[in-house]
Amino acid sequence: EVQLAESGGGLVQAGGSLRLSCSASGETFEGYAIGWFRQAPGKEREGVSCISSDDGSTYYDDSVKGRFTISIDNAKNTVFLQMNSLKPEDTANYYCATGPHEVVPWCRSYGMDYWGKGTLVTVSS
Repeated sequence: EVQLAESGGGLVQAGGSLRLSCSASGETFEGYAIGWFRQAPGKEREGVSCISSDDGSTYYDDSVKGRFTISIDNAKNTVFLQMNSLKPEDTANYYCATGPHEVVPWCRSYGMDYWGKGTLVTVSS
């Protein structure tokens, strides 16, 4: 039922910033976890950050701690990922996904149920 749409990707130089948005339609985020995942060519999909719409609890992968921040606007059915100090190794397709709020502590892709189509982030040296 829920449909997800990502936006905000693009080309940025190393050290720059981008803000990704994930908007939901057809259903609110209430009772769900929302996560950001990324997949580079030839690489496995990995969890970047997750947040619970119920209590605001969060998870960050070690590779992005201190650089990325996830936030949620429940009224607007939108989740954001603020990405600072970007590195070339951050280059990937970034996907928004939803699942049960209990998955937040481990934020694994196989725990998520619905996915957006992705937005490409390219970080140049």
